[in-house]
Amino acid sequence: MKVGVVRETKTDENRVALTPAGVHALVEDGHEVLVEAGAGLGSQISDDEYSTEGGRLIGSATDVWGGADIIVKVKEPQNSEFQYLRENLILFTYLHLAAYPEVANALVASGTDSIAYETVQLPDHTLPLLAPMSEVAGRMSIQVGARFLEKFAGGRGVLLGGVPGVQPGKVTIIGGGMAGSNAAQMAFGLGADVTVFDLSPVPLRHIDQIYHGAIKTKVANPLDVRNAAAESDLVVGAVLLPGAKAPRILNAADVAAMKEGSVLVDISIDQGGCFETSHETKHSDPTYVLDGVIHYAVGNIPGAVPRTSTFALTNVTLPYLRMLATHGIDGSVAIRPELHDGINTRNGAIVNEIVAAALAE
Repeated sequence: MKVGVVRETKTDENRVALTPAGVHALVEDGHEVLVEAGAGLGSQISDDEYSTEGGRLIGSATDVWGGADIIVKVKEPQNSEFQYLRENLILFTYLHLAAYPEVANALVASGTDSIAYETVQLPDHTLPLLAPMSEVAGRMSIQVGARFLEKFAGGRGVLLGGVPGVQPGKVTIIGGGMAGSNAAQMAFGLGADVTVFDLSPVPLRHIDQIYHGAIKTKVANPLDVRNAAAESDLVVGAVLLPGAKAPRILNAADVAAMKEGSVLVDISIDQGGCFETSHETKHSDPTYVLDGVIHYAVGNIPGAVPRTSTFALTNVTLPYLRMLATHGIDGSVAIRPELHDGINTRNGAIVNEIVAAALAE
């Protein structure tokens, strides 16, 4: 097959979907890899690095999309890319269709078969292709939260770790999964006073076993979450229902009750956001203030560290991409059944039931 790697067009997105090592592996498998010139520059990967490993450099996105059997991307197609969608094309990327119904409509109308990284799910309910970006986003949430808590960034002027004789900042993390647990790790490492909420005691037990009670854990209920947010300097929303819209955890009144200059980081924004007051922002203009609370709701948080994110993403996606290139969708599903849940559109229809239900709301 011909595998196409295009330069991302989402605003402030500098990741790329394939590393030179990935190109090398696909070429060794007997496939042709078409790489749009400049696709890797945002991740500090040169065109020469791709061509050295057997990639064929193509000058325009139009020719890559038109010449490939599989397009591998990082983010959902943007409006300018809808023209390239067509039948007999496999698109392998993050889609988050519940938050982007216009993308779903374009995929269905074009007949493109799409596989979303974020809905590939193993029998134990883990999400292998979402996990590394959740790790990055969770860690970044504390890094950016600490930055915007600084006075000259508009924040309360709080150092998360405090100093001897001064209490540390309070951090509340809603969701104890991959993103939330990584956020907790970073906040704890900075010396913050950390509380993690989750509906399930299972991830909370895991956190407790690691940190021996140094991170407080609570089963989530609306009253306790609301009260914790009101007392916090930094609140991180890290809830996920795979394929579905993120549930609303804090409403507008809850946010208004927070301290002036406190910070909300909504990791769930690419699934619609978990705070009523959230709307998607971009890296070049990442925050806005509402009721005195700084909101950070960038839809592609890992794009802030594109080189790290690109290599982490390719580590997990490449085995599946090689399989798709060699065996096609049906053959790959037979080998790795978890890919079945990853198929979002096929033959002009939404075929993932959870995604379909979210889009019907």
